[in-house]
Amino acid sequence: MVVLRDLRKDYGEADVVRRILDGVSASIGRGEFVVVLGRSGSGKSTLLNLIAGMDQPTRGEVHVGGARIDTLSDRDRTLYRRRSIGFVFQFFNLLLTLTVEENVLLPLELCGTLDNRTRQAAKELLADVGLIDRLSSFPDRLSGGEQQRLAIARSLVHEPELLLADEPTGNLDIETGEEVLGLLDRLVRQRGRTLIMATHSREIAATADRVLEIRDGQLQARHTSTRPC
Repeated sequence: MVVLRDLRKDYGEADVVRRILDGVSASIGRGEFVVVLGRSGSGKSTLLNLIAGMDQPTRGEVHVGGARIDTLSDRDRTLYRRRSIGFVFQFFNLLLTLTVEENVLLPLELCGTLDNRTRQAAKELLADVGLIDRLSSFPDRLSGGEQQRLAIARSLVHEPELLLADEPTGNLDIETGEEVLGLLDRLVRQRGRTLIMATHSREIAATADRVLEIRDGQLQARHTSTRPC
């Protein structure tokens, strides 16, 4: 599903060039749940942004679903993200002026696929995450856990091939975070999607099929989980 070849990413800070990623290569199969583990500032979010085409590598190749993302135009990368990638963020990134239902339907509107069938599928997804009775509520009326469950529904509603999650439980208490992680894991596996999650938590990493750790700009395999898929 994802192939990274000799990725390097540099950022300029004043007169200094800071290298975040240095020669990263990896291959992630369809249907895998892979955790990218690393401390704050190690380059986890940068790697997810490169995979999503939200940023461009200084050197190297990014292939997602058979397409080479880093060579696409800005417009084509945007269209690809809308169709093929779902996002779950630490701080939810919900639109506060839209209702629960409107937030979930937004990806379908952007993709031009909103119709009676997809609208019904969206409601079924909201039922899966326990929010079917909150369709007309606004995000600021939801708890943190409910907001992240809404964000998960929004990330899956357009049936993306790939889901990217950046510290999705980092803004939640431990118990709520465990519930949200379990829900995300279940929904992604039920749909046979690929999930790449960035986290600094080794407890969360233990739930994945495979763990890749970023250290000094390098990506290293930590272990392969023996948990059943």
